[in-house]
Amino acid sequence: MAGYENYGESTREIEHEIERKGIVLGIDWSDEHQVRSLAREALNHFQDDLKTSASNPLDYRLRAKIDLFGLAGIMLKTMAESADHGIESHGGAAWKAFAKALWAEQTASDGE
Repeated sequence: MAGYENYGESTREIEHEIERKGIVLGIDWSDEHQVRSLAREALNHFQDDLKTSASNPLDYRLRAKIDLFGLAGIMLKTMAESADHGIESHGGAAWKAFAKALWAEQTASDGE
C-alpha cells in the first residue's frame, strides 16, 4: 500500500540500534548527566566527528557514536512523520532518555 509505514516496527528497530550503540559506548541511559553530555555532543560536534572518523575508520567507538547521532535524526523524523498521521511513536527507555536530552540541549542552545 502506498504511503504505509509501520511506525511500531520502525521504532522498535531504531530503539534496538540505539541500545546497541549505547552498549558499545558504555551509556547508562538512566544517567541524565551522561545522556545530556552525549546529546550536547550530537548537536555540536557531529560534523567534526565525521571528519575524524574518515581519517580513522577503525575507531569503533567513534563509528558507534556517529551511528547513534544519525539514529537521533531518524528517530526525530519517525516521530514527526507518525504525528502527521495521528500516531504517537516512541521507543523505550533509551529512546526516551536520548530524545529528552536532545530536546533539553536544543532548548538550552536556543536560549543562548
